[in-house]
Amino acid sequence: MASISLKNVQKRWGKTVGVKDFNLEIADQEFLVLLGPSGCGKTTTMRMIAGLEDITQGEVMIGDRVVNNLEPKDRDIAMVFQSYGLYPTMTVYDNIRFPLKIRGEDKAAAHERVMRAAAMVELEPFLDRKPAALSGGQRQRVALARAIVREPTVFLMDEPLSNLDAKLRVSTRAQIKNLQHELKTTTIYVTHDQIEAMTMADRIVVMSQGEIQQVGTPEEVYNHPNNTFVAAFIGSPAMNLTDGTLEGGVFTNSHIRLPGLPAVIEGPVTLGYRAEDANLVEQGGHLNGPIFSTELLGDATMVTCKVGDQLLSVKTDKDFRAPIGQPMSASLDLATCHLFDATTGERLTGR
Repeated sequence: MASISLKNVQKRWGKTVGVKDFNLEIADQEFLVLLGPSGCGKTTTMRMIAGLEDITQGEVMIGDRVVNNLEPKDRDIAMVFQSYGLYPTMTVYDNIRFPLKIRGEDKAAAHERVMRAAAMVELEPFLDRKPAALSGGQRQRVALARAIVREPTVFLMDEPLSNLDAKLRVSTRAQIKNLQHELKTTTIYVTHDQIEAMTMADRIVVMSQGEIQQVGTPEEVYNHPNNTFVAAFIGSPAMNLTDGTLEGGVFTNSHIRLPGLPAVIEGPVTLGYRAEDANLVEQGGHLNGPIFSTELLGDATMVTCKVGDQLLSVKTDKDFRAPIGQPMSASLDLATCHLFDATTGERLTGR
């Protein structure tokens, strides 16, 4: 097993910067998720760890070895991609066994490892099939088994669930998380899906434009976002953000007045709150406006109202019903509100 260290890692293509000053320590057996929008540098970072992308500057260590100049095959890693990369003419069994065949592993020992890997991802009934006879979820499990059978020190997974439907994504992410717990293998998982990150990660690295925005547990990045980018990217729905002025601990804009906040600054700020931290009231709340839409989520109802020119969300009881256009009022719990610098977007205060 192995820890991973990235020190001042950069990737540039001429004047274009893909990853900038990336510093991170990944613990042995940790499940780390690189999260961010397309083009943020998360896949490039993982490819540099894998050796599939040259490092412009900096150092990557796996265990106690600097691996900058090592070939991918010499880094003792296994990768699972968005595309399954299966050999169409081979059976499931042969696809899983292929890495061991290339290594020249003993046939009996290889068979035992193939069967063990197939059992872990529940593929035993499908070992004689070709990939064309499998569903998308089954093909992804073959790709997982092929990575598992190598018994690497590090798993690298690049958006492995993107091609699956919603129901399969839920079951497969649970399977991956459980597998990682059983195998106790250091895992780096790349995704743009914040729900995957929140449900699977030990720690999340939120990235934007090639830079780390925040590193923390799912609870930390959700409850204590470093800036407005993280606040808006993490959560479903995203944190409500509205600009205004803070004077003497009173936040105001043309549609909201919210007294009793910490007087951390005088002047322009951005107020943030989560939909579940607001409550619908009969009247006299902090937010007032007509209902723009309602969405039944099953265990709750998401109510979006139009406050001035902004759409702001409130999560309420699953039995809530009201027509679009009906006036709505909502109160905020001051203890759960966040304040961000209006210019830099950096966090000023919050729970």
